[in-house]
Amino acid sequence: MEQQIFTNEVILSWLQYYAKNTTLDLEHVKIIDITKKNKNIIPTVEAHKTTMVFTNAGIDDIFYRLWNAGLGECDVWYNEGSDPSGEILNQKVKDMIDRGINASAGMLIINPNARNTAKIGLSNEMFERGSIQYVGSEIRAIILNKMMVDTQDDICVIGGASIAIETALLAPEGSVLAVEYSHQDRATLADNVARFDLHNIKIIDHIDGDSMKDCPVPSLVFLVASASTEQELSYLTSINPNINVVIYTLDFKVAAGIKDTLQNLGLTDIDTIQVSVSKLGSNNTFKQEPAPWIITARTRNNG
Repeated sequence: MEQQIFTNEVILSWLQYYAKNTTLDLEHVKIIDITKKNKNIIPTVEAHKTTMVFTNAGIDDIFYRLWNAGLGECDVWYNEGSDPSGEILNQKVKDMIDRGINASAGMLIINPNARNTAKIGLSNEMFERGSIQYVGSEIRAIILNKMMVDTQDDICVIGGASIAIETALLAPEGSVLAVEYSHQDRATLADNVARFDLHNIKIIDHIDGDSMKDCPVPSLVFLVASASTEQELSYLTSINPNINVVIYTLDFKVAAGIKDTLQNLGLTDIDTIQVSVSKLGSNNTFKQEPAPWIITARTRNNG
């Protein structure tokens, strides 16, 4: 079946169709065209009370995936054709899990429980365990604060699986290139990508021109410091001299010495902090978790 291109004219016709035939408030509708690459429908519906989804025919499990993500009580307004005309139908997502999309069209998904706030520092219980030892959610929240992710950022994440997931959620109009050197870690990250139903992440096993072929040039990189960090930064700054850098390390020598490396690569505004988190245990004593250093080199004009 030929795919429909959802131009501005087509999108406006669907908005007019629903505006004329329903009492729904379309003032704050979020529009997402999942016929395009890298579009994440589940996080979008979770964050918006009204989402207009444009999709082509042939997606068999879209409502099952929404239901599986806990969105079964959302209302779906749709019609049976490819044109904004005719009868409008309305069902709960939970009542549509056995059906797919049979025509290129626009549908409205209403989520009365939407929380239009960024999710930062997800609980580790939300991730697939697999082979990865995740950083504490409090530390991750600080890292994400330092990264200052924009919705359209193209991001490279090296050795930080949970950071890759959260940045993909924070940059729905951008992309995430996730680098994991271990086959097991790549498999676990792939499981998490499926769990969160993300479509704006690409997983690779190293950084170079071949592995990044046809990928957007990153505007931001997060790295867990390793023996290859200098090589990775050298390549990334060669393709984007103004890239913003966030580095995580538990090694004091790395934290102390990385400033010279960053300066030699032409990076500026270098800042280093150490983060310490203590948690109260069952015996009423505090247990201190590993205290990493977080180094940033920010060149973006945030004016």
